[in-house]
Amino acid sequence: MASYDQYKNILIDVSDGVATCTLNRPNALNAVTRQMHKELESLFGQLGEDRDVRAIVLTGAGRAFCAGGDVKEMGSDDAAGDDRPAGIFDSGARQLVTKLLSIEQPIIAAVNGVAVGLGATLALLCDVVFMAESARIGDTHVSIGLVPGDGGTVIWPLLVGPARAKEYLMTGDLIPAPEAERIGLVNHVVADDKVLDDALAFAGRLADGPTMAIRFTKLAIQRTVLQQALQSMDLSLALESITGTSHDYTEATTAWSEKRTPNFKGR
Repeated sequence: MASYDQYKNILIDVSDGVATCTLNRPNALNAVTRQMHKELESLFGQLGEDRDVRAIVLTGAGRAFCAGGDVKEMGSDDAAGDDRPAGIFDSGARQLVTKLLSIEQPIIAAVNGVAVGLGATLALLCDVVFMAESARIGDTHVSIGLVPGDGGTVIWPLLVGPARAKEYLMTGDLIPAPEAERIGLVNHVVADDKVLDDALAFAGRLADGPTMAIRFTKLAIQRTVLQQALQSMDLSLALESITGTSHDYTEATTAWSEKRTPNFKGR
């Protein structure tokens, strides 16, 4: 059996063919640091090669699913400290999205609390999404002056159409769980105390099913999603990188640390 002990920010438990992966920075609402981002990139590649894993559940520890990128780290002096070209905005983001979309096993999201920005993308790139009835979801990149280039511009239009996608991605509004289900953004809304159990039960059903047929069905559908990602990710990430050097982005991260409303200048 494969070992997952190397992951410091994600808890992995494999039982009866189901790998439960828990984002584990509860005191920071599971916000994604550069180190956690690298772990996610590695994890999905490793899970895809693990013959003991026939289905995957992704959830968050504590009261949030994932609050997106760690704004405190993003606004720090060493925010460019990633050793890859353009850091988290470029090669790492592309690798995470393509690995998540390329994995053959079905991935079930158990959105136990707020899913924001990259957190929303992680949930929506999963194959089936269970959402707690009190949770909210939204891509808030624009709120800190950024283009949602790390997957948001790919998956939102595919799930809810261009018109709704533009509305929510341009405003950064958070969507309550019942509305997210109504517009087809997520599959199921369940009681808060049942979201993980229901996701695990569904994952177990798939893990016990005809593995080859399930994987190949996913593969056939996923080809369209993956092609869309490959077609648009480079442009989206380039635009996100441009906005990452803007006055509005600097102002937003500074305002966040100073606990005030940002004063955007549109430049």
